[in-house]
Amino acid sequence: MEAAARDAQSGLEWRVTVPEGASVTVEYEAGPAGMAWAWLLACVLLLGARVSGFAKKVWKIGADDPRRVVHGLKVGVALTLVSVFYYTRPLYDGVGGAAMWAIMTVVVVFEYTVGGSVYKGFNRAVATASAGVLGLGVSWVASKSGDKLEPVITCGSLFLLAAAATFSRFIPTVKARFDYGVTIFILTYSLVAVSGYRVDELVALAQQRLVTIAIGIFICLAVCVLIWPVWAGQELHQLTVRNMEKLAAAVEGCVEDYFGEEEGAQAKSEGYKCVLNSKASEDSQANLARWEPAHGKFGFRHPYAQYAKLGAAMRHCAYCVETLNSCVGAELQAPESVKRLLTDVCTRLGAQCGRVLREASSSVATMTTSPALDFAVADMNTAVHELQGDMRELPFTLAGEPGEASLIDAMPLFTVASLLTEISTRIESVVDAVDTMASLASFKQADDDDDKKGDAELKTKVHPLNETDSDEPPEENKTTKPSEQV
Repeated sequence: MEAAARDAQSGLEWRVTVPEGASVTVEYEAGPAGMAWAWLLACVLLLGARVSGFAKKVWKIGADDPRRVVHGLKVGVALTLVSVFYYTRPLYDGVGGAAMWAIMTVVVVFEYTVGGSVYKGFNRAVATASAGVLGLGVSWVASKSGDKLEPVITCGSLFLLAAAATFSRFIPTVKARFDYGVTIFILTYSLVAVSGYRVDELVALAQQRLVTIAIGIFICLAVCVLIWPVWAGQELHQLTVRNMEKLAAAVEGCVEDYFGEEEGAQAKSEGYKCVLNSKASEDSQANLARWEPAHGKFGFRHPYAQYAKLGAAMRHCAYCVETLNSCVGAELQAPESVKRLLTDVCTRLGAQCGRVLREASSSVATMTTSPALDFAVADMNTAVHELQGDMRELPFTLAGEPGEASLIDAMPLFTVASLLTEISTRIESVVDAVDTMASLASFKQADDDDDKKGDAELKTKVHPLNETDSDEPPEENKTTKPSEQV
């Protein structure tokens, strides 16, 4: 009673009696200030995590291909050089206020590859010059026609030329090679046609702009070519070689995955997707490579168009590989006892298909012709004949085998074997495209010592059909902007 009285006098409203030895944790409800600090801390931590994740992505992009970092530095160097015309009084007085056109030219012309920069620079120079000269001529004729006919001639010429130039962009050749130039032509002619300057002032203005645009294009091409150049022709060449390696791995992976020869073959069998998705990149790079000067092994008039034909042949083969890959996960499967009857010959044929593609890839990569490719094609055809012979004997083998396996159960296996035969036929089309490229690009013959060594190895091998290449192809980067095939 005395304790309760003391508590009442001290102002306590309630009291809890805790047993001896028990632990008690008292939680206080956070006030508005505490909740605000907690929310602010959570926002800071979330922002830090996102910034850190973005920084890791940026670092990975630069680490995967350092040329992208160099490209950014090259653009900065070009803009710094062209800005000298603004900060140097003698140069600024020479070009006048049109110096800004040089900066704009560098911004819009500088591309990742040399071919892209040459393409845009040539289109911009020709379109600006032609539109300027044509606009000056029309302006002179309109000024001599009187005040009433001048706006009619000016507006009529603008309508006709803009309509014709815009329609020309639907022509495939113009779209692929001069689309940017047509856009600049319309822009330049419109500026000249609707300008309110007198003809003499218009001529001076056109001269200043042409000079500054030429300066911008020169600086842009000089930096792009002299500082770690990225050639579209080399990019196209490497893309073709990588795709051929991936297609070889995909054929082998599909066969190994279907017959259960190797674990993890599914990852290898997905390489055909890169071949199917590379058409836009091949067409774009082939179009830009035509604008590049001779460099390295890529001489003047190098057959870049043949790369598109080779890519089409590989895609024709990749479609069949895609069908073969779909048979791996199909619900209707042949019994394992039936699969074992054709496992060896199908595996040999898959290995030979991969070997032919790798030999063709090596030929393209080194720009040399070698008899090893012909030997590989001959071995592949031998494996095809063996598979066809075993397929003809399969019904009789199933009839003599004890058990419930029938010809109907073997139909999925027949499908896989037929697809392998068709793939080998389409691989021969790829080899024909490689031979055509070797003829057009004047591939060199392989060294005699290498040929003799290769022939000796082929003769000493007891089972040449089992030879495979286990090297994994490199992964493919970037993607470029699609363009139509010329």
